[in-house]
Amino acid sequence: MSSEFSYRVQRITSLEQVPAESWNALADDDPFLRHEFLVALERTGCVGPSTAWQPAHLVVEDETQGILGGLPLYIKYDSRGEFVFDWSWADAFERAGRSYYPKLVCAVPFTPATGPRLLVNASADRKAVTGKLLDAAARLASEIGASSIHALFPQRADCTDFADAGYMARKSCQFHWHNAGYASFAEFLATFSSAKRKKVRRERRRIDEAGIRFDRLAGDEPSPAQWDAIFDFYSRTFLRRGRAPYLNRDLFDEVARTMPQNLVIMLAHYDRQPIATAICFHGNDTLYGRYWGSLADFHSLHFEACYYQGIEFCIEQGIQTFEPGTQGEHKISRGFRPTATWSYHWMPIFARQSTNISTARPATSINTSTSSGITSRIAAASDERADVDSGIGAAERPARSVESADSAQWTPRGRRQFTPRVAHICVSARHLSLV
Repeated sequence: MSSEFSYRVQRITSLEQVPAESWNALADDDPFLRHEFLVALERTGCVGPSTAWQPAHLVVEDETQGILGGLPLYIKYDSRGEFVFDWSWADAFERAGRSYYPKLVCAVPFTPATGPRLLVNASADRKAVTGKLLDAAARLASEIGASSIHALFPQRADCTDFADAGYMARKSCQFHWHNAGYASFAEFLATFSSAKRKKVRRERRRIDEAGIRFDRLAGDEPSPAQWDAIFDFYSRTFLRRGRAPYLNRDLFDEVARTMPQNLVIMLAHYDRQPIATAICFHGNDTLYGRYWGSLADFHSLHFEACYYQGIEFCIEQGIQTFEPGTQGEHKISRGFRPTATWSYHWMPIFARQSTNISTARPATSINTSTSSGITSRIAAASDERADVDSGIGAAERPARSVESADSAQWTPRGRRQFTPRVAHICVSARHLSLV
């Protein structure tokens, strides 16, 4: 095995500079980290020049073993499309006469899905490679004058590495479905209380009685006309809120061509005409509900397209987890469970003032549900600048209660078991002015 002293780190401004096979060896089973998906974002202009997402990926190389590690990294000039809210931090910087942008974001653009962020080849020394990546990210931040580095939705295996490097943890909540080896949707419903079981059956019956039928299509199965309709439905979700969609038509053509096996489209038809869609990605173990849109308004259509079709697909394919997007306590009564999600934030300006930040435990955990000080401005800023949660078709806003992932464990029958809550950190411009 090579010594860590033989490792070198490169900054990559386009992932097309990296061989697909080498990058995909790091990405494991995550469809959004595949070379095909990230390059598709670049080729179609969703990220890159003239956008707020400038690729600045880092790779660790060894002369004999090739690429051993990678960090999907972007220079950001705003906070849209991240699904982790830091508008209040930007406001605090502005009031203190400082610039919050640019910043560095380690994430998949427009994708609130948990996955690997510190990518390390299985044959490499993980500690050495992650150390090189994090050190290089800190140097890059200094070189470009970035205020901070933000790692969004990292998998559990990466959390310790970020924390050990001095990143602050911020907790949020999504609602995920887990497959307990169900043989059918009916067997899954048998775990519900009688009232909730009847409610789900009634919602599904309404779709059937309305004459709506669903097709499930792999990425290379829709015709060009069908893809036109699918993109139109997706765009309507954004346009109804006065926003242009994050992704363009070319992006869907590209991923349908390069990674059709990772796509499944739930396409609803009424009177033989397409009327709604839910676009999902999947690996071997997880289905991700990402984009939803509709032409018509039918009772329970959203639930069927975005939840029940996905659950049925997971049961049929033996997929263990279904992540349908952000937000939505209403998902609990439909079999989804609160699941903690994390982001990690390297903010030197706050770290230097850690003694001025009041917390009930070490300054490594931020709970965005605090209601005092600047956090009251988080909700206001988020409401004003709300992005579209394309996974469920609702506005992208902070979870109503971030603590819900820890303070209550839910089951489909509605039982709760309480556990201790996380501590709060409240950061305001006052802390910045002391630097």
